[in-house]
Amino acid sequence: MDADDITIEEGIELVRLARTSVESYIKNRKIINSPIKSNKKSGVFVTVYHLNTKNSQKNLRGCIGYIIPLKNIYDSIIAAAINAATKDPRFSAISERELDEVIFEVSVLTKPLIIRVDNSDVSLSKIVIGRHGLILESVYGSGLFLPQVPVEQKWNIREYLTNLCYKAGAPSDTWLLPDSKLYTFHSIIFREKLPNREIYAENHKVN
Repeated sequence: MDADDITIEEGIELVRLARTSVESYIKNRKIINSPIKSNKKSGVFVTVYHLNTKNSQKNLRGCIGYIIPLKNIYDSIIAAAINAATKDPRFSAISERELDEVIFEVSVLTKPLIIRVDNSDVSLSKIVIGRHGLILESVYGSGLFLPQVPVEQKWNIREYLTNLCYKAGAPSDTWLLPDSKLYTFHSIIFREKLPNREIYAENHKVN
C-alpha cells in the first residue's frame, strides 16, 4: 500500500484509531487490538499537537512513526500513536487531562526515493517545500522531516537541508558528501480540526 492508494475513508479510520489507541493506553494501560484485519502496509507517522485555545496555536507534543512498514498499517498506527503520546523523548507523556486538548494527525508515506542534488539552485529546485519530506542517511547518523515541517518552520530549501543534517547529528553540509544518501517522499495527511472533532484530509473536509 502507498499513500497515493489510501482512501479518505481509510484515512478517517486511521485518525480515529490513533486517538482511541492513546485514550485506551493512557486511561487503562491497555493496548487495543486493531478492529480491522488487513494486509495493507505503509510507512506512517502519528503527530500529536496541544491546542492552545486562547490563540488557536498548535504546539507539538509528540511525533513517532515508521518509514519502512513492519506491520500492517492499522497495527503500525496503534504503535506509533501510543509512542508519540507517551514515549517521544523530547516531551513528557500526555496526561489523561490533556486528551481533550490534543489534536491527532496521521501521515501516510509514499515509498522513499533517492535523489541526487548539488549546491546549485537549479538542482535544489527538485525539492519542493510542502510536498517533499526528506530523509538523510550519513556516516554520522540519519534524520527525517515530514513534508509539513519546513512549512511550519518557514524554512527555505537550504535551511531545510541544514536542519535535516543537524537532526541526523551531522555537520550542516553533510547532504553534499558523496557517501551520504538523500531521499524524498511525500505523504497524505489526515488530521482533526479540533480535539476529537471533524477530520480533514489535504484541505478537503471529510466527515
